[in-house]
Amino acid sequence: MALKNRPVPREPLPDADVHSEGFRQQRQARRSALVEDYVELIADLIEDGNEARQVDIAARLGVAQPTVAKMLTRLCADGLVSRKPYRGVFLTEAGRKVAEESRIRHQTVEAFLRSLGVSAETARIDAEGIEHHVSAETLDAFRKAMTAPR
Repeated sequence: MALKNRPVPREPLPDADVHSEGFRQQRQARRSALVEDYVELIADLIEDGNEARQVDIAARLGVAQPTVAKMLTRLCADGLVSRKPYRGVFLTEAGRKVAEESRIRHQTVEAFLRSLGVSAETARIDAEGIEHHVSAETLDAFRKAMTAPR
């Protein structure tokens, strides 16, 4: 007997304060996701032995250079990157911290998905979105699930 066609019982709505907190956290995650993607990519480009140049950032993110220029201005104002004329983009100490935290979240999510049997390519792509929306509690649960004896 297939269960696919059975309706899933709906949970009652949570208290309004609890409900709104979930939406608030998701809005915050969406706002920070772009910043995290940029600083993580800048860190990757620098660590790969290259300068993080605007043209390279645009190519890797699949966006236009003016889009990158606008975001770099924002990241400079937020104290996450610095720019030097005729040189690339550099992370500040705060930018390195954001990049490292983002990288750790990404690696944890990707490893968890791989432990479930998700292909490497799909896990990499899916982790790119999930990493920004997952709580510290959930990341800890992912880590515990991966280290638990089977």
